[in-house]
Amino acid sequence: MFDVVMFLLENYMEHGVPLVSEKEWIVAELERIGFHKIEIDRALDWLVGLEQIQKTAKSVDMTHVTFRHYLPYEKEQIGFKGMGFLAYLEQVGVLDPVTREVVIDRLMALDQHEVDVARIQWVTLVALYNRPKQKAALMLLQDLILSDAFHQVH
Repeated sequence: MFDVVMFLLENYMEHGVPLVSEKEWIVAELERIGFHKIEIDRALDWLVGLEQIQKTAKSVDMTHVTFRHYLPYEKEQIGFKGMGFLAYLEQVGVLDPVTREVVIDRLMALDQHEVDVARIQWVTLVALYNRPKQKAALMLLQDLILSDAFHQVH
């Protein structure tokens, strides 16, 4: 499913193609490329959920939130490494409390086996990409991901 989301981001959303109004054409194109209908539908639902949570999050005042208490099912889904990584992203200014909640919501919409630190990075990128006022945070996260990729021992 996440491969479809990334493909849509790189090939359609980045170029301003409206996914909702062009859904039938996009689904046909993705199937032609080789993606399975079930994965395409999951990806499109996930992106619709992203849009909905971002609209909702804009109306919530979270300027005074300094600590995030995770619910037991969130702890299980995201894991301690993931929670630590999200806290780190907040500390370095990549995530504000609103965007953090968007990321957590979208992580919870994934299958549990799909959530690891790398996936958290990509979900955060997608969430930041859809928030024009967060371009500086997006650039910082991209730098963190790239520097991490170049420092890994192969």
